[in-house]
Amino acid sequence: MRLIAGVAVVAVLLGACNGGSDDNAASTTTKVKRTTTTTAPPPVAPFTGLADPSGVSRTLPSLGIKVENTRESRPQTGLEHADVVWDEVVEGEITRFLAMYQSATTDVVGPVRSVRLTDPLIVWPVGGIFAYSGGAQYAQSAIEQAPVTLLTEGSAGDGMFRDSSKRAPHNLYARPDALWAKGGQPVPPPALFRYRRAGAASPGDPATSVRLGFDDYYAPTYTWDAANGAWLRAQGGGPHLMRSGAQIAPQNVVVMQVVYAGGVGAPGAEAQLVGSGPLFVFSDGKVVRGTWSRPDKAVPAELLDAAGAPIRLTPGKTWVELPDVSYAVDITSPPPPPPTEATTTTRKKKSR
Repeated sequence: MRLIAGVAVVAVLLGACNGGSDDNAASTTTKVKRTTTTTAPPPVAPFTGLADPSGVSRTLPSLGIKVENTRESRPQTGLEHADVVWDEVVEGEITRFLAMYQSATTDVVGPVRSVRLTDPLIVWPVGGIFAYSGGAQYAQSAIEQAPVTLLTEGSAGDGMFRDSSKRAPHNLYARPDALWAKGGQPVPPPALFRYRRAGAASPGDPATSVRLGFDDYYAPTYTWDAANGAWLRAQGGGPHLMRSGAQIAPQNVVVMQVVYAGGVGAPGAEAQLVGSGPLFVFSDGKVVRGTWSRPDKAVPAELLDAAGAPIRLTPGKTWVELPDVSYAVDITSPPPPPPTEATTTTRKKKSR
């Protein structure tokens, strides 16, 4: 037993002297796994093309609200917060708006007015909720065929109210959050437009303003505001101001010239939004001329340039104008830049 113990002690001492290793022994290595963490980009709001870190736009349907545009309705409330606004001609060649909300909300929108035959074709591709004050039976029957949840003063509950400070019928207003609570499909809606990536060059010819030949008071002018990257809207002889004091200033103006079945300005006139027609897209201080094309009411119109390529908008808010094909589109371009260097050419005379 003592001999065994002695041998064991010697072995331990020899191991300590050799550092516990042997040059001829196989070495052992430990591999460390590296993990890479990737952050998914935030979702993009379908109606604006803007990043939506909150993800709210993934949880809401489209909310379309019919808004009046007569003198009695001005100033309107809440249009500056809409993702997309459609400007359509109705009877008497006055215009009316269909404002679409999805990525952002506001407390109040209005005044809310009645449906027209053009509205079902506008909302058909996106579905969701359509809020309005009523309408003629032919227009009511048409909107009932569209894939939308219909809300009027009688069915909206606390989603609509009368403002006692204004006279009827110009005093009906909507509460978007209460209307969304009524539900609508699909969630989220499909995109209406294509958008440029950040840093991508914008196509087109320089443009400083455009005036659309709607009837008198309703003829809008958009003027490019380079400092804010937006088109300032004017109508009726002055800036188009909201009740908040904000001026309408979208990043994009899409002008789709259309034919109004039944005659522009006639009762029951309907913008023919299936087919194709002339197109002007104003974005980033430029205009692109082309064609809008929509083979079926279930899909949004494609915006195509002269070569047939898709036109991409600046991410942000968009106003869509629907003038009759007979209306003028007057575009003002900036003057050419002055030459950077004056150059003169002198011809030398030959001596005889």
